[in-house]
Amino acid sequence: MGSVRKASAWLGLVEDNDERYYDDEYADGAEGGDAWVTDPRVRVATDTAEERGRRIATVSPDGFRDARGIGELFRDGVPVIVNLTAMEPDDAKRVVDFAAGLTFGLRGSIERVATRVFLLTPADTRIVTGETHRRPRDGFFNQS
Repeated sequence: MGSVRKASAWLGLVEDNDERYYDDEYADGAEGGDAWVTDPRVRVATDTAEERGRRIATVSPDGFRDARGIGELFRDGVPVIVNLTAMEPDDAKRVVDFAAGLTFGLRGSIERVATRVFLLTPADTRIVTGETHRRPRDGFFNQS
């Protein structure tokens, strides 16, 4: 796979045909119970999380017309996970461009978390990864 194709796949603009890490068992697994009663394309955490200011929305737009909902959630300070897997490639590109402009304009950040899935985080949100804890210096491999 060429570097331009890899970059396009990383952005979610083209299908990622590299199946070295594909897990058939995961793809065949049944999804858990879906307790959401609102629009299935927009999911927001429970009222308790909303009271504490800890909400994350998941949006699976059908087309570019759903980008407004993404913008409204993000403007309200809610981190948004945008799942573009069900969209046509041209509309997905438009939504990614919209999301990039949205995060730039509101000083947030955009991060790809999977193929055609992006996390939009407002400026006041910190993302914690597994790499935050460093290994102790006095461990087994310290030869000094």
